[in-house]
Amino acid sequence: MSDAGSEAEEIADLSNPNVTTKYRSAGEIVQKALAKVIEACVPDADIADICELGDKYMEEETGKLYNKKGKDGKKIEKGVAFPTCVSVNETLGHYSPMKGESTTLKAGDVAKIDLACHLDGFIAAAGHTIIVGGDAVDDRRADVIMAAWNAAEAALRLVQVGNTNTQVTQAFGKIAADFNCAPVQGVLSHQLKKHVIDGNRTIISVETDEQKVDEFEFEMNEVYCIDVVMSTGEGKGKEAELRHTVYKRAVETNYILKTQKARQFISEVGKRFPALPFSLRAIEDPQVARVGVTEAKRHELLEEYPVLREKDGQFVAQFKFTLLLLPGGTKKITGLPLGGLEAQVKSSLEVKDEDIKKLLASSTNPKKQRKKKKDAKDAAKEEEEED
Repeated sequence: MSDAGSEAEEIADLSNPNVTTKYRSAGEIVQKALAKVIEACVPDADIADICELGDKYMEEETGKLYNKKGKDGKKIEKGVAFPTCVSVNETLGHYSPMKGESTTLKAGDVAKIDLACHLDGFIAAAGHTIIVGGDAVDDRRADVIMAAWNAAEAALRLVQVGNTNTQVTQAFGKIAADFNCAPVQGVLSHQLKKHVIDGNRTIISVETDEQKVDEFEFEMNEVYCIDVVMSTGEGKGKEAELRHTVYKRAVETNYILKTQKARQFISEVGKRFPALPFSLRAIEDPQVARVGVTEAKRHELLEEYPVLREKDGQFVAQFKFTLLLLPGGTKKITGLPLGGLEAQVKSSLEVKDEDIKKLLASSTNPKKQRKKKKDAKDAAKEEEEED
């Protein structure tokens, strides 16, 4: 029997240190990409240019790593795992326009940035919300940003081994209510696996009659992308009358397309984006992208990430980050701190629920948590001895 045949398949979860390193390295690139995109979000900036900047940075930086071929002689796949999107005000997400079909940012806009990259299929994703132009706000924009931020902080503390996805969903609901906001329906936080951005284990933002998920306990060595999206409106998105540009290959469906441009399009998708989402902007010939996507959609070769929006005049905020459930505790590898928003955003509302307040006051550092528990036990032991 050959060595290759007897060799066990590589372990693709966090029990393999090489896998953990790839997640962390992808996370570092995403953090820097997110910071660069935020820096570019200034009044009058073109959103298509900003999205291109984010994608280019992730492509270049992932391109510098893991350039030796794998044991099978193949190159390690890497690059963009979710194209840079900049969605403004009432737009919920997935706005990554093509050149010539873009819009520009305005001072005071609530801009949500969302992106992800991968190394060898191990994905790190992140999202952040900013107020364009740096002016201080104390209106509904402040409420929705603080609702989303506090919900994200609660999720960070609740996604721990032994806890359930239901606990996270319930916390989202309580925090949204305290800020007079609503979690956006249909938003799911997915488990991440190798080459899988939308794993089956999910945390739902809010349950509805139409959409529910099974309850489960978080387990050691899992990875999750936590996606928190809050709205000042009802939290119901409708498709925007804009070109949808973010797609993922529906790998289980095959069909030989009729036109040459469509075949060229699906061939390029298969080579460059076999399993993860991409933007039509990334297709080398824009004409091929526009023609090819129509035919590919008709034959269900693609899954669409539609641009959704709330009602006019509403605001939507998002924070997204990647968590590794490691033996030492839950580790957040992407997602920026509130930073300048803390001084810029002044909401008159706050978290009122006592259990949530207690949760938010707890440490996210596993070592500190263990020390506190140990100190409490030692104190209790001393009291017993004194008695």
